[in-house]
Amino acid sequence: MKNKTEVILNEFKEKYPMMAYLEGELRRLVEEVVNRIQLGGKILVCGNGGSASDSEHIVGELLKEFYIKRVVDEDFKERLKEDVSEKDFDYIMGCLQGAIPAVSLVAQTGFLTAYGNDVSFDMSYAQQVYAYGKKNDVLIGLSTSGNAANTCYAAKVAKAKDVLVVSLTGETGGELKKFSDILLNVPAQETYKVQEYHLPLYHFICRALEFEMFGESL
Repeated sequence: MKNKTEVILNEFKEKYPMMAYLEGELRRLVEEVVNRIQLGGKILVCGNGGSASDSEHIVGELLKEFYIKRVVDEDFKERLKEDVSEKDFDYIMGCLQGAIPAVSLVAQTGFLTAYGNDVSFDMSYAQQVYAYGKKNDVLIGLSTSGNAANTCYAAKVAKAKDVLVVSLTGETGGELKKFSDILLNVPAQETYKVQEYHLPLYHFICRALEFEMFGESL
């Protein structure tokens, strides 16, 4: 990991010493996910209830600047410059930011209601993983109990699609533990307490990925 990423990892451990035992998994997560994104992969995120809101939160941090400036790819800038007016180029480049490709599986309202009504809500995330998932992709599944059926089915399908499964759960890991490549099981079992730990955990992940992908001089 880059020096700045090491710094924020140490900050995370100092502020949340009760989660310091996750350091090894966090290091592996950063290395694996960065490698997959550089190979053209993307991140799929899902959860239920409060964890659905967390899924949207994570994707929001990944798709735009979170903590540092993110430069836009130079090759893209050159191609854009050839295709648009100078005025449009200046406006577009004034707005575009570097991005980490991510998709919230909880946001597909039309699909979720149709598939849930016609087929099975338990399989709604799995169906999307089957549709979107490619080699080098990553699935981040959030479940405070680790037992959410739709998240577990999504993880099972992800494994068959060569998608890396990262799970954020409560202390035991639940059923999701069995299908996780990287398990981040925080030291709590009550739903609201687990969610309180998940927030700083995924904020660290988003910052770490940002520094690794865009913090060349940091």
